[in-house]
Amino acid sequence: MNNNAKVVWGNCLKVIKDNINHQSFKTWFEPITPLKLEDNVLTIQVPSQFFYEWLEEHYINLLKKTIKKELGQKGRLEYSIVMEDSQNKQSPVSIVIPPSNRADTINPDVNMPFAIKNQNSKVIPDPFIIPGIQKVRVNSQLVERYSFDNFIEGDCNRLARAAGLAISENPGKTAFNPLFIYSKVGLGKSHLAHAIGLEVRNRFPEKTVLYVTADQFFSQYIESVRNNNQNDFTNFYQLIDVLIIDDIHFLSGKEKTQDVFFHIFNQLHQKSKQLVITSDKSPVEIDGMEPRLISRFKWGLTADLQPPDLETRTAILQRRLYNDGITMPENVIEYLAYSITSNIRELEGAMISVLAQASLNKKEITLELTKQIVDHFIKNTNKEISIDYIQKTVSDYFGLTIEEMNSKTRKRNIVQARQLSMYFAKMHTKASLTAIGLQCGNKDHATVLHACKTVQNLIDTDKEFRAYVAELEKKIKL
Repeated sequence: MNNNAKVVWGNCLKVIKDNINHQSFKTWFEPITPLKLEDNVLTIQVPSQFFYEWLEEHYINLLKKTIKKELGQKGRLEYSIVMEDSQNKQSPVSIVIPPSNRADTINPDVNMPFAIKNQNSKVIPDPFIIPGIQKVRVNSQLVERYSFDNFIEGDCNRLARAAGLAISENPGKTAFNPLFIYSKVGLGKSHLAHAIGLEVRNRFPEKTVLYVTADQFFSQYIESVRNNNQNDFTNFYQLIDVLIIDDIHFLSGKEKTQDVFFHIFNQLHQKSKQLVITSDKSPVEIDGMEPRLISRFKWGLTADLQPPDLETRTAILQRRLYNDGITMPENVIEYLAYSITSNIRELEGAMISVLAQASLNKKEITLELTKQIVDHFIKNTNKEISIDYIQKTVSDYFGLTIEEMNSKTRKRNIVQARQLSMYFAKMHTKASLTAIGLQCGNKDHATVLHACKTVQNLIDTDKEFRAYVAELEKKIKL
């Protein structure tokens, strides 16, 4: 580390610390490392792209004023962002970016043959070129952070992830061709599709990989019709080694585009090229899709992604925080994982909302603050009460751990807490008695039924118990 850089940055931190609250300083400035000071340019290292963007959005004015105070009017700041090197994961790489000068993600050196026009007639180029009939050079449109390393495995996605890894090792040569991944929104199907593409590209640099949404595919085809170069469009897609089509259901009702995709599909499959397709529905549930296409979607493996369980949700939050170089109290992470059960996108959105509120309002990241934010967040996103959440609420109310509550002990207070969990699970979830029993101490459906009857009898006859239930009901519905 450059000593001058260390001294200058230390002086900057003293000023910054006086202008923001303790938690924000600890979260956003303590992880920063000064690297060098050359020609009045101070370079600081931040742990992630997300970290850099947050500083740029919320603290850039404070940073600029502080730097100029230390280095004069010619003083400038540059960021060195630590990023994983996809080609050599053993050593991180850094990219240096000046403040308030973010680069576009589209490579300006890539010429592109098909153009999409928006309402203002601005040309938005497609992400590939066709340099003659020889080698195809493609900007694959893959997002680097959507890697297998960042895709947390759980019971909810194990089959699809395993199939994706198998494809990555031997694209086009497995029984999983096509791989059709479907799920409700926000459960990771696009992430998995990107991960497959990234892994193939890393293992087989000579292969041409392209990720494209069905919306983009449709727009490109329409433009090719306007320009009378449909053959070029079709020929290009037939040269792809691994074609990833996201949200195929968007092609519903678009007969001509489906017809073109049908012929591209056949050509690629016959040449043992890999196809990965995602949708928010299973093949047979997609309305407006030609039967011959649906038949081909079912040639390989159809895998669904389910909502993540508690352990997977917790691991997702921990990995996201680790990747972004941010710390958060364990009880806050735990509460978020228990509360947001519907999908991963909302889970991460709630986490970012907590970070934002703490930083912008100069507050500590506490459980109380998190509860306020999450309660508001859930009310605006149609909260779905889960058995996990019910168990957590009941165990907290009685001062027990979930492990104690689900143990085989016959202590009265623990048995009563377990019975209440079963009762509320039957009231507020769509789970079967068998599923409730398995999650509440590995009990059978008869035990759950008995627990529900016992709780109802106590509600009818015991005033104090009825008050417990009413208070718990209120907490669960918050």
